[in-house]
Amino acid sequence: MSSLRLFLTAALARTYPRVAWLFRSNSWMIQETVLPVLAVAAFAYAYQAMHAPPAYTGLVVLGAAMTTFWLNVLWGMGAQLYWERDNGNLELYVMSPAPLMAILTGMALGGMTTTLVRASAITLAGVWLFEVPIQPSSWWLLALAFVLTLAALYGLGMLLASLFLVWGRGAWHWVSLLQEPVYLLSGTNFPLTVFPRLLAVVASVIPLTLGMDAMRQVLFRMPGVFAVAIELSVLAALAVVFFVAARGALRYLERRAREEGKLSVRWQ
Repeated sequence: MSSLRLFLTAALARTYPRVAWLFRSNSWMIQETVLPVLAVAAFAYAYQAMHAPPAYTGLVVLGAAMTTFWLNVLWGMGAQLYWERDNGNLELYVMSPAPLMAILTGMALGGMTTTLVRASAITLAGVWLFEVPIQPSSWWLLALAFVLTLAALYGLGMLLASLFLVWGRGAWHWVSLLQEPVYLLSGTNFPLTVFPRLLAVVASVIPLTLGMDAMRQVLFRMPGVFAVAIELSVLAALAVVFFVAARGALRYLERRAREEGKLSVRWQ
């Protein structure tokens, strides 16, 4: 079997369980779409009470939809290898002929699919309930911003997976640490233009920040922190950097695991 075929086969095999979950856990799907809509409603009604422009409600809806991807990156990607190690599956992944990068690619594809369903439900419900105006300046530019955001996010997730595996039990603390602050730095419920310029530049290291700012500019024609072209270029660069770094980190872990006969994690 060629290397490419082995990579694709392993990735699709790891994608299948997450996609199949969509049709086997309907109660979880309801919980993970209805509850976020309630959170959106709280901010939407607050903006409406202040007589803010309708686009501000759109900011909240888009933020709620995109943060589902960030949660999936943290819990479904970043902490996944650590969980697989505790379940006894990680050793099987390392011993198999398929590279760990293929396994994580499958996790990313499956996570994108399931999360896309939740994000779409949140978006459609928010647009319908709160009459959010959707008039993008370019559908193609919007799609490009969305794809580049997901590429950078899940590239970061692959890198975090290897780092969390090395950190061991500290992964739980890092997942919690990276959850709430990112909601603030990415401007989930408010426009990023309220940030000082320096803080906005620092927050741009997070793909979610640039991705949402670019999509908001295209969707609602609001001023952003940077020009859309600059944000898309940085997102593309971040995606490449994260994927290359994740590939190097996973190869290092595989080599250490096979040479030493144990996984290179703390406290083992």
